[in-house]
Amino acid sequence: MDGATVAGDLLTLGYGALPEEASRGLACADFRALCARLAAELTALGALERQEEGTVVLGAGHGPDAEDEFLRQLAGLLRALHCPDRALCGGNCAAVLREPGGGLRLLRFLCSELQAARLLHLRLRLDASPVQATGEETKEGNGLVQELMLTLQALALPRPVRGTLASQLLREFHDKVSELLPSLPPESMQPLLHSPLDTSQWEALGSLSQSLTEQYCCRRCLLLKRLDLTTSAFHWGDRAEGKGEAMKAVLFPIRGRLTPESDVSVAHVLAARADLSRLVPATSVAARQGTSCAINKVIMGDVPDRGGRPDELEAPMPAWKSRRENGGSGKAGPQRWGRRKKKK
Repeated sequence: MDGATVAGDLLTLGYGALPEEASRGLACADFRALCARLAAELTALGALERQEEGTVVLGAGHGPDAEDEFLRQLAGLLRALHCPDRALCGGNCAAVLREPGGGLRLLRFLCSELQAARLLHLRLRLDASPVQATGEETKEGNGLVQELMLTLQALALPRPVRGTLASQLLREFHDKVSELLPSLPPESMQPLLHSPLDTSQWEALGSLSQSLTEQYCCRRCLLLKRLDLTTSAFHWGDRAEGKGEAMKAVLFPIRGRLTPESDVSVAHVLAARADLSRLVPATSVAARQGTSCAINKVIMGDVPDRGGRPDELEAPMPAWKSRRENGGSGKAGPQRWGRRKKKK
């Protein structure tokens, strides 16, 4: 582990320079005190679960048992922070910290956790402030909130209270999903894409996704234009003269939600499961549960036959008539209508 990187992180966080004795690791009291300060700020920012008042998460300690007490508290701290470093979270944490660079590894992890905790705390403060966000930020935020609410409804989880940390919410999602997975049928969560892709394949997949998105946007623009023309035709009738505003009030909110852009991305391909490629008939019982409505049971009465069926029409064929029937002479060539001269 590079000491310059850890020293830069400490300076950025406002903890001053890295103590020279930190390389000694666990045996250095200054090293233990620095770790205790980082842990105390993490607790103050809410990165850990609520602790009882007066409880020390990590203390530097003094005396012959200071190192053992520090290791015991450090093990609980790393478990609470879900440390991904298996060497630090394992049973040989003391041996790792006594190795060269072991103390720097621990400081690096605590600094990264503190940076993330400060950013999350700052985001909570900005969300609580009355400052108005821009249009794009508002749209993106609304999309995230909508996805979050749909996830909560799907997992039957209660709505989180204000100020809940994102890490805590994700852990609740993970626990709930892990609880529900055994109740699913076997092989129901098999991914549709089960083979790894290299860099060139990812680039080809991204290019294909972009091409399909553009085609979908073009087709959807055409359909929306036809929809606009169809709805505008309803305003031409005499009975619609006094109901124009009422019709707009009903149509415009629905039309505003129809956009030509597609929200399908490569992430949906990764999240797709093998059962997505299964073809389900549109007339099946499961499909009809979402498409059936009361109007399907209405039986139309007799209506006048307006015709217009091309297969029932015959092209008019001209009837053959003789030229004699029309008073013709039956001789070919031009006719002379002049007066004949008498023979002498």
